[in-house]
Amino acid sequence: MKKMNKSRGAILIETQRLAMRQFVPEDAEAVYRFASNPEVVRYTGDGDEIKSLNDARHVIEKYWLSGYRDPGYARYALIHKPDNELIGFCGVKYEPLLNRGQGGVDIGYRMLPEYWGKGLATEAVIACLDYARETLGIACVYAEVMVENVASSRVLEKAGMERIDSYEDDGVRLYLYRTPQ
Repeated sequence: MKKMNKSRGAILIETQRLAMRQFVPEDAEAVYRFASNPEVVRYTGDGDEIKSLNDARHVIEKYWLSGYRDPGYARYALIHKPDNELIGFCGVKYEPLLNRGQGGVDIGYRMLPEYWGKGLATEAVIACLDYARETLGIACVYAEVMVENVASSRVLEKAGMERIDSYEDDGVRLYLYRTPQ
């Protein structure tokens, strides 16, 4: 497996085991690896979005790089420091349809299954929420989770988020979480 050099961009967020930086076009292989994994995208609603390396490049350019320009934030490349691997993403983005159409800033995260169950998602979410509040000035962050995704609900709760709603969207049952007010 090819090592991902974390020095491709400035580290924005760092924890004991993780570093987060902006994605760059050269990350397409790593993005394809995690974003095309059926286990990773099982509960995301966009499981067929990335089917090729070109799709991965498109997501990096259209969503993440453009988000860094406006509104100034997006998902960040999640680097596992012990092996210097790009293993997924964590970050915030504005979602106009979030919160029953009222809009809001959403936190999202994904990582390769071999890194699950080690507390890394919780570590990433806590650090990213701190960054959103302290550096980006975002006071309120939401997260939508499919009801069946119990592990993700636990991550959000461990990170201090509160479940505030439950609803159905396009036939999918969702929980809505929010940072405490």
